[in-house]
Amino acid sequence: MNKAKKLDILGESARYDRCNYLNSSVESFLRSKIPGIYHASTANGCTVPLFKVLMTNKCSNDCKYCINHNKHQFNRVEFSPEELVSIFLDYYQNRCVEGLFLSSGIPNDAENSMENMVEVVSKLRSEYGYKGYIHLKILPGSSYDLIKRAVSLADRVSVNIEAATPEGFSELSSTKKYDTDIIRRINWIKKLLKRDKNLAPSGQTTQFIVGATEETDQQILDRVNWLYKKMNIRRSYFSPFEPMKHTALESHEEPPPKRSPRLYQADYLLNSYGFSLDQLFFDEDDNLKLDADPKYYAALSHKELFPVEINDAPYEELIRVPGIGKISASRIIRSRKLGNCFEKLDDLKNIGVVIRRAEPFIKLNKSYQSTLEF
Repeated sequence: MNKAKKLDILGESARYDRCNYLNSSVESFLRSKIPGIYHASTANGCTVPLFKVLMTNKCSNDCKYCINHNKHQFNRVEFSPEELVSIFLDYYQNRCVEGLFLSSGIPNDAENSMENMVEVVSKLRSEYGYKGYIHLKILPGSSYDLIKRAVSLADRVSVNIEAATPEGFSELSSTKKYDTDIIRRINWIKKLLKRDKNLAPSGQTTQFIVGATEETDQQILDRVNWLYKKMNIRRSYFSPFEPMKHTALESHEEPPPKRSPRLYQADYLLNSYGFSLDQLFFDEDDNLKLDADPKYYAALSHKELFPVEINDAPYEELIRVPGIGKISASRIIRSRKLGNCFEKLDDLKNIGVVIRRAEPFIKLNKSYQSTLEF
């Protein structure tokens, strides 16, 4: 099979690995007509084209959600390291992409598959002098030595955790072990990156599959919180489960469309806003409410903290107000230091506060701006 046909197959297969926060419809809209090109989101909200591809769709694992599982009879193909290097350099030199996102199925054992991926990255770095962005997936079960090589070559690495609990993970696969194949590798990466700040400078991330098991949002976010605190995970991605034909879960119900976006919002509160897990609100089924964002429900469930006086509240209190983000909170603090006083809602609107959300939770000069029925 020629390289173009392989690229059609393996570029499409790579779309299930997340490298951004975009929902499926937006990602499909942004996806290039050129096979293998996807867009990753950056910290400042821009999107960057990456060459995102699998080395092979051959796999010996039996993951129930994955089209590449070992019992599926379909066209299996693979790239050699030399083929992948050639395709990427062609894309890069023609300014089609700005980086590489490389993953793979596991045909026989993780060691051989991971070694092929590392060889691709090594050739790009040492033989061709490529110094741009590389995100390298660490395959479950990879050896410590190969992981050490991977983090020395890549800007970012990731191990897909897929589930929040060992029990949930065992529902998805019988050929991979949660504690040894996943958590142990995440811990190895953490220790390597802690030892040398030059390794994988963009850190490690992970991905959850949302809705493939009965795991609740609280279980997912509890694991997310643990990963941030104990494993120094930089980002978590929440991939909504998609039932696919020829998989064991093809008849399984899809999660509500808003579930993954709400998890991203809650994750941001934990990872960027300094919220603790017990400050979030979960319903009687231990899931996030879908009709409004988690910050709003967190405020409703802690009415003793509100309303906040805009003219003297510290930054940490301001960012807990719905409608006030980190940027607008910083602008409030900066303006107050210059001796300014906020007297009208328009004063806040002019610096980026979303008034319709913030109004019931704030005071201006000790005056309530509206009433809120808690």
